[in-house]
Amino acid sequence: MGELFRGYLDFYEVEVVDEERPRAYLEERVRNGESLILLAEDGAGEAVGFAQVYRTFSSLSMAPVWVLSDLFVAPGGRRTGAGRALLRDVLERARAEGVAGVQLETGYDNHVAQGLYEAEGFERDPYHIYFHGLKDLKDLKDLKDLKDLKDLKGPKE
Repeated sequence: MGELFRGYLDFYEVEVVDEERPRAYLEERVRNGESLILLAEDGAGEAVGFAQVYRTFSSLSMAPVWVLSDLFVAPGGRRTGAGRALLRDVLERARAEGVAGVQLETGYDNHVAQGLYEAEGFERDPYHIYFHGLKDLKDLKDLKDLKDLKDLKGPKE
């Protein structure tokens, strides 16, 4: 699995400084029950692809949703149906668990993946997606009007 994950990171041009971090990252997700990881194997039993799903919730549907964060097939496993099999497995498991939906995102120029997703029933979301990387977070000390915000936590035990 580690080699597949490194291939995925390389595909998206993610610089890996600590060579042990990708393996440790996956182990943490699995150990903490934070993700579902599925593997696709070829006829010889070699892993050729993987999917990683994070479980979360949708306030608008008031139900669980899944985020298909990662779907990757190594070059040697492409055009074999491995990606489609992984995607269908995710969808079948989500349906069996009563999930309201599965969402994902991919690169604007990843037309092969987009074709697969659309062929399997995914629809482009009409809403705009925004992301803040938190690297350039501005100083928020001047927002005095927000001083009364509280962190809503459940009752103390």
